[in-house]
Amino acid sequence: MQRSELIGRLRESGTWDVLVIGGGATGLGVAVDAATRGYKTLLLEQSDFAKGTSSRSTKLVHGGVRYLRQGNVSLVIEALRERGLMRQNAPHLVRNLGFVVPNYDWWEGPFYGIGMKVYDMLAGKLGLGPSKLLSREETLSRLPTIEPEGLRGGVVYYDAQFDDSRLAVNLAQTALDHGATVVNYVQVTGLMKQRGLIDGVEAQDAETGETFRIAAKAVVNATGVFTDGVRRMDEPGRPGIIQPSQGVHIVLDRRFLPTDHAIMVPQTDDGRVLFAIPWHDVVVVGTTDTPVPQAELEPKPLEDELDFLVTHAARYLTEDPDYSDVLSTFAGLRPLVKAGGDGNDTASISRDHTLIVSNSGLVTIAGGKWTTYRKMAQDTVDMAVTVGLLPSASAVTEDLKIHGWSEPLDPSHPLAVYGSDIEGLQALINESPDLEEKLHPELPYTRAEVVWAARHELARTVDDVLARRTRAILLNARASIEAAPMVASLLAETLGHNGTWAENQVETYTAIASGYLVG
Repeated sequence: MQRSELIGRLRESGTWDVLVIGGGATGLGVAVDAATRGYKTLLLEQSDFAKGTSSRSTKLVHGGVRYLRQGNVSLVIEALRERGLMRQNAPHLVRNLGFVVPNYDWWEGPFYGIGMKVYDMLAGKLGLGPSKLLSREETLSRLPTIEPEGLRGGVVYYDAQFDDSRLAVNLAQTALDHGATVVNYVQVTGLMKQRGLIDGVEAQDAETGETFRIAAKAVVNATGVFTDGVRRMDEPGRPGIIQPSQGVHIVLDRRFLPTDHAIMVPQTDDGRVLFAIPWHDVVVVGTTDTPVPQAELEPKPLEDELDFLVTHAARYLTEDPDYSDVLSTFAGLRPLVKAGGDGNDTASISRDHTLIVSNSGLVTIAGGKWTTYRKMAQDTVDMAVTVGLLPSASAVTEDLKIHGWSEPLDPSHPLAVYGSDIEGLQALINESPDLEEKLHPELPYTRAEVVWAARHELARTVDDVLARRTRAILLNARASIEAAPMVASLLAETLGHNGTWAENQVETYTAIASGYLVG
C-alpha cells in the first residue's frame, strides 16, 4: 500500500465509523480491532508509527512481577492472559525468555520463589514455563557473568520479550489488510463539532501541507503522553490527566551477558526494578522511573538516570561497564494517569488503563502498557460503538493472527522479525543481489530492508528506517549515524526524492541519533 493512495482516501467524501488519533501501540490496536469488526476505520499519526513511547519500551511482554508485589492482582491476571495471546498471535516477534532473580541474602530464595509460584498460578494454561529455585552453581551456569561474590542461588521464571516497533509496523499492516486506512505524518489540528458534539477532525499532511476536514461518527484519542493536548482541543483549559514518567535504558555489548537468560533485580537501593536483557545480540539494561514536567517526542536521558544504570549494572556483572561501553541509550515516556496525587512518585501510579468519554463524545484511552494493548483496544472500540451509535459487532482479536505470523524462526536468523514477509524480502534480493549488502559492518541490516520498508511498511524518513523498521539506533547509535547516507540514498531513489532531500535527511537523523550517544 502506497502512502499516496492512503492520502487519496482522505480526500474522499463520506463519513468514517471510527477515527483514531495516534499511531502508537494503543491507537494501532484500536484500528485493528475496529477494522476487523467491519467498521470503516481511519487512523492518523502526527509523526511515524510508534515514534514515541511504543518504540522505547523494555522490550518485555509481561504480567508485571512488581505489580504483584504492589497487590494489583487483577492487572497481573489480565496482563498474563494478554501475554499469552500476544505469544499466540505474533510468534515471529514474541518469544519466551527465562529471567533469573539472583539471591544474595538468605531470605530471597524462599521469598521470591513463593512469589513466582503465585505468578505461575495466575498465568494458568497460558503460562510460559514453571519457575523454580536454583542452586548457586545453577545460577552461575545460566548467568555466567553475574557477580559471584555473596551469591547464594537464584529463582528462574518465564516471561516473554518482543520487538516493539516491529510489532507496531505489523499492526499497521494488519489494519490495512482488513480494510482500514492508516496514515503517518498527518497531524490532527482540531476537532469539528455540530451542536456541541464531535463529528470529525481537521488535519494536515506534514509532507505537503494539504489540509483535510474529515467526518467521523466516533473519534478516539489514543495519543499516549500527548493525550492532554487533544483533550484541550475539545475543552480548552481542561486540567491534565497525564503524569509522564521517563524510563531510560542503556545498551551494552553482548559480552556483558553472554547467555539466553535475563537478569531481574526486584528491588534496588531506591526501590526500582532492574533488568538486564539479551535482545538482538546486545544487552538492554533498564529502567528508571522519573517524573518529567512535559511530554516530548525525543526525550533525553538525565545524567543521574544514566549513572544509576551504569552503577547498578556494574554491581551485578563481573565486568563493570562504564560510559565508554554504552552503545546506545534511549528514553521513553510512560503515559501514567494521575489518580489525585502530586505526581512525584510515578513508580506507585497504577499502570491500569483509563477510558474517558467527554461531554462532546471524545473517547480517550490512556495509561496501560504494551502487553495489554489488545484488551485496551477492545474496551475502547466497545465504547466508540456506543458513542458513535454504530451497529453492534463483537471483537475478534483474541485469535487474530498479526501480519507476518509464522512459526517462530531461530532468533539468530537475520530476517526472523519479518516472519512470513521473508519470502518477499528474499524475492527482492533475488531481483537485485546488490541489496544484500549490509548497511554497516557493525549492524545486521541490509540495503534490501530499506527498500522493503519504503515500499511495504510506509517508511518515509531515515529515522523511520534506522529507529523503527530496523533497530539500528538502539543497537549501535554511532554505527547508525554512519549508515545514514546509504539509507538516505536508497530512500531517495525508492520514494522519488532528490539529492538535497537525502542530504537534509542525513542532517536531521544525525541530530536525532546524537541524543542516543553517551558522552
